Amino acid sequence: MLRYNLRMQLSDFHYDLPPELIAQTPVEPRDHSRLLVVDRQTKQFSHQHFYDLPTLLSSGDLLVVNNTKVLPVRLHGQKDTGGKIEVLLTKQISLESDHEVWQALTKPGLKVGQTVHFSSGKSPDQTLTLTCVEDEGYTRLVKTSLRGPELLHALDALGEIPTPPYIEAFVGDPDRYQTIFAKHAGSAAAPTAGLHFTPDVFAALAEKGIDVVEVTLHVGLGTFLPVKVDDITEHKMHSEWYEVTPKAAERINAVKSAGKRVVAVGTTSMRTLESAAFTENGVGQVRAEAKETELYVYPPYQFQVCDAMITNFHLPESTLLMLVSAFASAPQTDEPFVDFSSSLIGQAYQTAIAEKYRFFSFGDAMLIL
Repeated sequence: MLRYNLRMQLSDFHYDLPPELIAQTPVEPRDHSRLLVVDRQTKQFSHQHFYDLPTLLSSGDLLVVNNTKVLPVRLHGQKDTGGKIEVLLTKQISLESDHEVWQALTKPGLKVGQTVHFSSGKSPDQTLTLTCVEDEGYTRLVKTSLRGPELLHALDALGEIPTPPYIEAFVGDPDRYQTIFAKHAGSAAAPTAGLHFTPDVFAALAEKGIDVVEVTLHVGLGTFLPVKVDDITEHKMHSEWYEVTPKAAERINAVKSAGKRVVAVGTTSMRTLESAAFTENGVGQVRAEAKETELYVYPPYQFQVCDAMITNFHLPESTLLMLVSAFASAPQTDEPFVDFSSSLIGQAYQTAIAEKYRFFSFGDAMLIL
């Protein structure tokens, strides 16, 4: 009988990382990042490079990538009271006739009724104002003075791509924090497992008979908000919008029905697939749908659709680390999750640290089979 840890604490997902292993710049070319391969059944590790990916998968496998695009939603402006403020727009809440409402993080805080002004010396005719309409505690709801294409144009002129705070001073090409298949704008952070792909990798996958299908999940607070409660079951996931198109669902379901593997590229693709999942005649399938998800995955969790995944190395005590830990433990394997340090993924992380892999958004990758 499997013995699960049913009273998991946040500290159960802690590990120590030497600061010098936090990648501050991406590897060039993209596909030259390292790739730690983890076999869940044999519990063996091997060291590869991302360009080796096609040799590690089989004909008939299907990769599922997240085609979301990061918006330049970090803004520096001035409150109507004169103080400087930084605003990070995290999610569009509504689209009205003359404005939009967005969820936002502000530093410092913003009171209801206060307005923030943004303008650019490079584009003096381009201005934007945000007015706080609700204080949600950790976040604010703000009303924009522009909507639709006009707002997107203003963000392009006034905003910055919001790289994570642990990347201290990245001054490279902003497109390096986008996947090469990014299409649908709406994210406040990149689906970083997809950053390693190049046209050469896609060509080699196709030559081997490995197909790729796209889904969309706009990355927001649900993905990157830290857990601040000791009992992880009390953590509340913020909702994120996702879409699985009919064409994508048909392809995924055909692969599952044929007994081939669905490989999620990143935790956001994984959460999209599992949010849309159901089981039919003992086979995991996905619905074609576009909606919000608050899916929160931690051990033990029964995955319905995904058979393998590609992922970066994640922050200690994060929901992303919890998801990956769940994927590599019971009921997927015969090893129940007790704590991160003794788990298969914990051992993989210690191996990666010993081998000086690069961690987090611009870091190396892991393939879990």
